[in-house]
Amino acid sequence: PPAMSRRVVRQSKFRHVFGQPVKADQMYEDIRVSKVTCDSSFCAVNPKFVAIIVESGGGGAFIVLPLAKTGRVDKNHPLVTGHTAPVLDIDWCPHNDNVIASASEDTTVMVWQIPDYVPVRNITEPVVTLEGHSKRVSIISWHPTARNVLLSAGCDNLVILWNVGTGEMLLALDDMHTDLIYNVGWNRNGSLLVTTCKDKKVRVIDPRKQQIIAEKTKPHDGTRPIRAIFVADGKIFTTGFSRMSERQLGLWDLNNFEEPIALQEMDTSNGVLLPFYDADSSIVYLCGKGDSSIRYFEITDEAPYVHYLNTYSSKEPQRGMGFMPKRGLDVSKCEIARFFKLHERKCEPIVMTVPRKSDLFQDDLYPDTPGPEPALEADEWLSGKDAEPILISLRDGYVPIKNRELKVVKKNILDSKPPPGPRRSHSTCDSDFSQPALEEVLEEIRALKETVQAQEKRISDLENKLCQFTNGTD
Repeated sequence: PPAMSRRVVRQSKFRHVFGQPVKADQMYEDIRVSKVTCDSSFCAVNPKFVAIIVESGGGGAFIVLPLAKTGRVDKNHPLVTGHTAPVLDIDWCPHNDNVIASASEDTTVMVWQIPDYVPVRNITEPVVTLEGHSKRVSIISWHPTARNVLLSAGCDNLVILWNVGTGEMLLALDDMHTDLIYNVGWNRNGSLLVTTCKDKKVRVIDPRKQQIIAEKTKPHDGTRPIRAIFVADGKIFTTGFSRMSERQLGLWDLNNFEEPIALQEMDTSNGVLLPFYDADSSIVYLCGKGDSSIRYFEITDEAPYVHYLNTYSSKEPQRGMGFMPKRGLDVSKCEIARFFKLHERKCEPIVMTVPRKSDLFQDDLYPDTPGPEPALEADEWLSGKDAEPILISLRDGYVPIKNRELKVVKKNILDSKPPPGPRRSHSTCDSDFSQPALEEVLEEIRALKETVQAQEKRISDLENKLCQFTNGTD
């Protein structure tokens, strides 16, 4: 139509976002990526580490590599192995780069402290195990602004919020979903959740009031899984399928869920589209599981609201995808996103840049961005307080903070737990083995554990020094 020819090209600094894979020696090779059929991303990254769910016999495991440890991964590289069945999702704590949570088919959620040095043996002891789901747990997500608040969602159609600092359940959202939950996302300040479900509904939930405040049935007509995330100004972005099995994306206004702001058809591939949103640039990146491309769109206030920018294409399909938080990017290279694409046996970083002629800091590309400090404590949030993320400038790049311990202060479980069922007789255990004696033994075991861990660290540090020493003399 003649109207088309008069269209002015839209001005946007992101029209020329340019994606490229890193050089071969900057990949992570020889990783047996998990083969579990699950629509999670299988990979979580932060400014210090890349974590990947891996195949593991008779249990569930993931591997954690320091970002700089590229190349071939030693086959004896330690794993994080505490789950008794496959790990289905992992998520780094946004406020502590040494803490990661994992969700598993064994119905538990575990939270782990990962040391800055590479440990000698597998990490088998979580800092805390969270038990409350009755079926496998496939979704896990930290609260964006409150310290130690973690969300999990399971195949029991249940969403649970935890205080990791005490190991306690804060809230259970149990009567809201009538079927399998596909995904759960927080809004920017963590006051609301958006969920998608096999019952074909998108729900917006106020978790503290335990209320559904808006819902949309069938935002996409097809039967395959839908995903939803919050984007700016409370709008919601969805991906799904049309009745003809074409992949679609949609943009919705929370205050009027009836009609989409935008609804676009894309292609007829059948992989679920994982959306990754960067609030600083208002760009949504869509990574289809099993696709070999990443498409990206800018979301604006002018029609058509969701503007196609470009597609990064490659030859090999992705098994999963990690997305680096803004503070982990190289601002000197004008990098605005970095993906960690999983293949069957390796992880390949893909760098998205906006080429600029100048070497100066490009402040229009890098508005202040959420930093590692939480804005609220768990109980403040629970009591109804909201706070926006605490922002930092990236002008001088971001330097990760040294290892911070996650302290879990549990109320004495022995005080509060009723004895399980009828008292079992401990024939092998003498009944006059008193409580204080037991506590003493436990205390001693704990002290021994700490000693062993300290020695492992010392050995590992000495080994590292020895390596530097021997490499230096070659």
